[in-house]
Amino acid sequence: MTQSKGYVDPQYLAAVAERLKEAKERSYSLMHVQTGQRVLDVGCGPGTDTLPLAHLVGSTGEVVGVDTDADMIAQANLSAASAGVTSWVTHQQADTMALPFETASFDACRCERMLQHVMHPDQAVSEMVRVTKPDGWVVAGEPDWGTHSISTSEVDIERRLARVHAERCIRNGYIGRQLYSMFTQQQLREISVSLVTLFLTQYAVARNLFLLDCREREAVVAGLVTEDDLQRWRASLEQAEADGVFFGSMCGVMVAGRRR
Repeated sequence: MTQSKGYVDPQYLAAVAERLKEAKERSYSLMHVQTGQRVLDVGCGPGTDTLPLAHLVGSTGEVVGVDTDADMIAQANLSAASAGVTSWVTHQQADTMALPFETASFDACRCERMLQHVMHPDQAVSEMVRVTKPDGWVVAGEPDWGTHSISTSEVDIERRLARVHAERCIRNGYIGRQLYSMFTQQQLREISVSLVTLFLTQYAVARNLFLLDCREREAVVAGLVTEDDLQRWRASLEQAEADGVFFGSMCGVMVAGRRR
């Protein structure tokens, strides 16, 4: 199928999930999940989070995952079947900006690294709030690609490439810093904010997880860097790796709020 801007495959999602395991567990805690509850994961991908949530709600509860990508839903269903939780975990293809559920039908709702990809993230948040019961919790975790940095002597090139990624490779590259205002505008209460940090010290891993190929390709197409710039940039990163000093980092934001 034709993939949307910023699309990543299940292998990429699995690699990121391993790095963000503690943050994911924190999001479950912020949802205040209890046995027997009905919870929703918006932008569920291949079921990375619906399976852990299944163990939290137990067989007397229900976990629903939605995603716009039919291939992701198929993978999520396979994972649920393999885990033996299909009697209380379901996945379905749906528009995240028009969720096919009744108002106030879930005890808690979450999304993670989904809002960065959608056309109207404020509408997606509004839908999450709508389907959550009064006093239920809504949790969102998103990256702020504007915070991404890599230590290099080629600082000017690095900054140009970082901005290319935030503004051209991702639909909403600065979404992390916008979550607090979105939750406030939805009149959620007891809003909490925490930062999620990620740092990498291996160049090959960073090229994959920080999607360096995308930003380099887009920067050249846009005429914002030259091939000579790229050669110098890559040489500096390769030298840092050879010297054992490669370092890259970025920050994300996790926000939780309670529906009135």
